Amino acid sequence: MPSIAVTVVGQDRPGIVHRVTSEIADLHGNLEDSSMSLLRGHFAMTLIADLPDLASVVLLEEALADLRHTGLAVAVFEVPGDESHESGRSARMSVHGADRPGIVRAATDVVQRSGGNITDLSTRLGSELYVLSADITFPPDTDLPAVAELLQGRLAELGVHATLVTDDEEML
Repeated sequence: MPSIAVTVVGQDRPGIVHRVTSEIADLHGNLEDSSMSLLRGHFAMTLIADLPDLASVVLLEEALADLRHTGLAVAVFEVPGDESHESGRSARMSVHGADRPGIVRAATDVVQRSGGNITDLSTRLGSELYVLSADITFPPDTDLPAVAELLQGRLAELGVHATLVTDDEEML
């Protein structure tokens, strides 16, 4: 059973999610993981699904081809099955403050230098507030209070506030 990834990006309109997931279901596929967002009027979706056979991958590509003619960028490709599950210490990073260049770079630099893997990240710019949220998996032996302190110090240099909270809700 091949695993596939489907990405769709373009001007938003009703029905995109239904169309893509219906085509997968019609091919007896199983939707595994998905992420869909609206970013300033642009739709962005990535999903992972299992299809019954390789012929179904080609059929899905053909079924979604007409979406490209409506201005959407669509890609369907095989991905290796994920037999491993990320182990480690899960945490949630939150950053907020006045918008300025370099916030995401500084936050992700601390995560990367600490051995963390960002598994989900979103940012939003409101009228006066920039917000970043991320789910992160750190190696099991990571000193999360030290990472939290480093993160807070680094982001304070940019004038924004940062927190790192473990999944068990322990404040660091």
